[in-house]
Amino acid sequence: MSLPELSQRLESLLPAHLFSATDEGAHCRERIFSLRITLECFIWQLLKPRTSCREVTRQVQALAQLHGLGQVDENSSAYCQARSLLPVERVEKAVPLLAQSADRLMGQAGRLQERAVKVVDATMLQAADTAETQERYPQAPNQRPGCGFPLVKLLALFSLASGAVLNLVLGNWHHHDLRLFRELWDQFQSGDIVLGDRIFGDYATLAELPQRGVDVLARLNAKRKVDFRKAKRLARNDGLFVWQKPKSCPPYLTQEQWQKVPATLTVRIIRFQVASKGSRSRTILLVTTLLDPKLYPLESLAALYARRWRLELCFRDLKTQMGMDQLRCRTPEMVEKEILTYLVAHNFIRCVMAQASATYQADLERMSFKGTVDSLRQFINAMAQARSRKKRQQLWQDLLRTIAGDLVPRRPGRREPRAIKRRPKQFPRLIVPRHQFKDPIRYRKWLSHKKAARNRARV
Repeated sequence: MSLPELSQRLESLLPAHLFSATDEGAHCRERIFSLRITLECFIWQLLKPRTSCREVTRQVQALAQLHGLGQVDENSSAYCQARSLLPVERVEKAVPLLAQSADRLMGQAGRLQERAVKVVDATMLQAADTAETQERYPQAPNQRPGCGFPLVKLLALFSLASGAVLNLVLGNWHHHDLRLFRELWDQFQSGDIVLGDRIFGDYATLAELPQRGVDVLARLNAKRKVDFRKAKRLARNDGLFVWQKPKSCPPYLTQEQWQKVPATLTVRIIRFQVASKGSRSRTILLVTTLLDPKLYPLESLAALYARRWRLELCFRDLKTQMGMDQLRCRTPEMVEKEILTYLVAHNFIRCVMAQASATYQADLERMSFKGTVDSLRQFINAMAQARSRKKRQQLWQDLLRTIAGDLVPRRPGRREPRAIKRRPKQFPRLIVPRHQFKDPIRYRKWLSHKKAARNRARV
């Protein structure tokens, strides 16, 4: 992928003042790695998984020689220092700006009764095992010290229209999802609809968010028993229920916050069947604060919740396709900056997909994220070699047409179990820190024990 062409496309989406050189300081001097170039290099690096800082430096070095900008130090230290000095506040602002650009391209798609729908979900990421990172993001409690990795919890708010990340909150495994979710409440606008899984259908969330003009649609907690004979019937498998406030305060709220929660709450619960070929049908129960059955019929709410799964796949795109599952930076500050830059890169790809969808009237949900990244790499390389602006514009339109035509086939009921076919290597597990694990005899004993166990199992 060519860095100059990537830079040109980002300039059209991000305002120039966000990473302008004049904002770096009153007495700043001209540098090779300015704020904007550093961010663009960081994005370029993350769009090519397993790209080292040395390769980024070589790219800048080659471009500087090509355009006669002088010599660039071969050491990657300058680039690494520039990344560490990149203002995290500006990178954080770039995430919603790109999401807004993608939503504008999608228009009214992904809305319910002209209301924006936002999906909330959380995931865990692994960071590099350093003392600083372990202190802020400790590893799992069932692992011995020095044998695990710091765990970073990422709670993100997605746009249902474009799939871009609107906002995020970072925490560790100690932090409850609902506690992190409350930090995003000020980002909602009156009229928004929040779509979430079971954990976001709790009493406090359903009672307090509607006071801000925000409605909730979530899967009903499995512990709640529902008897539709006791409901105010709206339709078959659709009714209003009055919930009483639980006696105990949840752990993610203070006593003062809990006292402000209303004593009773009217919610709507709907039930529908999901049938798949070759298996039993499943019963899904949803709870919502959208109480009007005429404006929000059961069928439209069920279809809306079905689309939530497509947004969960955005985490798969980030973690599997882009490699965010295992972060590489070694300090907590750089870990947070790396996550933010991953989301900027993800939203940039979503903007390209939204443009292709709007230009060629293609279904955004069926577009391949990995195919978009692959196509973008190759076409941007070709655009860098084009001799005229007209040819570059033609190549960009060809890119959008290719992305719009690269649709994932419809595969209803497809099962993708999380299982590994390739067997792992016969190495012992690291049960002590690596600098203490030096005994080859212990490894041979472990291997012989495994072989003996396998032979006993055969008998």
